[in-house]
Amino acid sequence: MAGIVRSRRRALANAVLASALAIAISDSAAEPAQAAPQRATAVFAGGCFWCMEPPFDKLDGVISTTSGYTGGNVANPTYKAVSSGGTGHFEAIRIEYDPKKISYEQLLETFWPNIDPTDAGGQFCDRGNQYRAAIFYADEAQRVTSERSREALAANKPFPQPIVTEIVPASTFYPAEEYHQDYYLKNPLRYKFYRHGCGRDRRLESLWGDTAGNGEKQR
Repeated sequence: MAGIVRSRRRALANAVLASALAIAISDSAAEPAQAAPQRATAVFAGGCFWCMEPPFDKLDGVISTTSGYTGGNVANPTYKAVSSGGTGHFEAIRIEYDPKKISYEQLLETFWPNIDPTDAGGQFCDRGNQYRAAIFYADEAQRVTSERSREALAANKPFPQPIVTEIVPASTFYPAEEYHQDYYLKNPLRYKFYRHGCGRDRRLESLWGDTAGNGEKQR
């Protein structure tokens, strides 16, 4: 008799569990699916990649920024090799963004006041081709938008020197070593010391005035 009672109790428990599971599945199916954000990619070089992540990370619509190397002729380069100047690569950042929330043109509006577009030999205290500023376009639309942006800047720039920033086709982007990613967050004191010592903000302010770094102090 006791065995029959236990068997009935198990059967009842299983029925209740199955019913609850069916309700949970039904409720889940009824909820609207959260659409994954659309993703597009932009690649910019502006000297030290540590300093180029912060202004883009704060933008609504930017999904992620990655420091890395691009534009050269060596596969899987290391920081040591790139910084020596022998690979042809630039220090650069790759920006993943949602084009429904922010446009490529808006990214360019952040790019320009965070670089020295008059310097063909590097950026700030970092000298050499690996530290030059550049825009790497992924398709024809990005090329046209970049060139129009540069032309508009040339017509309205607040400084007298010519703009020498390159606009070139994108090539393979190699993420930098993990310790370079989000360096300004992982090592804020060292980052601020480097940035100040390199004279980046002083030069940006001399070029762009109140709009330097999009109007925000980066110190």
